[in-house]
Amino acid sequence: MSACDSHFHVFGAEERYPYSTELRYRPPHAPLEDYLAHAAELGIGRYVFVQPSAYGRDNRCMLDAMRAVGTDRCRGIVDIDEDAPVAEFERLNAAGVRGVRINVNPIKPPEPGFSKTMLKRIHALDAKCARLGWMLDFLTPGWLTRELIPVFRALESPFSIAHLGMFPAMQGPRQPGFVEFLDFVRECERCWVKLTGAYRISIEPGFADTVPLARALIACAPERVIWGSDYPHLSFADKVDSKQLFALLGEWAPDLAVREKILLENPRRRFGF
Repeated sequence: MSACDSHFHVFGAEERYPYSTELRYRPPHAPLEDYLAHAAELGIGRYVFVQPSAYGRDNRCMLDAMRAVGTDRCRGIVDIDEDAPVAEFERLNAAGVRGVRINVNPIKPPEPGFSKTMLKRIHALDAKCARLGWMLDFLTPGWLTRELIPVFRALESPFSIAHLGMFPAMQGPRQPGFVEFLDFVRECERCWVKLTGAYRISIEPGFADTVPLARALIACAPERVIWGSDYPHLSFADKVDSKQLFALLGEWAPDLAVREKILLENPRRRFGF
């Protein structure tokens, strides 16, 4: 069984795959062949593509890459309008898609009550994902992760939360919000956590401040955590690489049996490999 990268992006030639008009960042050129060569060095042979915000809801680059890899080795998480017809969801399901992204700018400043503006999309997608056995895939800043906990609790679908919930690592595992998040992850069997994006929440060399948060999450739900490289690291590409992050997993999960769960067994169960 091959290790699985459960969260990464690919970017093709801009003339073929134009970017959204509402870019948060200028993506690097990161074609599929570059990613696969990089993944092979880490011993990764299963892949979960995630639609990047730079393409908006145009999933063609990701779907073309998935077709090239083949659904025996890959799955995908798309961004799609919640009102898209059932036939479109079924087409994507046949292509290996297994979830939909709900993506809020991770540096969005706190705005109490913002979660209410997300409810229509969340509830509509939850109903469609539940029917297909898909998951919802959330990327939200920590304050919003906390605010959404009551909404998460009511979901019918399984769902994942990226980047350790995006709580600031420097504030430690006892910070307000993260303690509540830990309790929720422990009790909710539909909730999966992505061990991704350490550099997005860390301020210490080697991302050492993320270790207590990651270990706390792994300890409370070792059967529902998955790892992803977040390749190609976008605006952080000059500060980090996937080899460094893969090595960091050894600090987060020192026990080999637990790492095998995170890299092998958990993604196999979650994505149906």
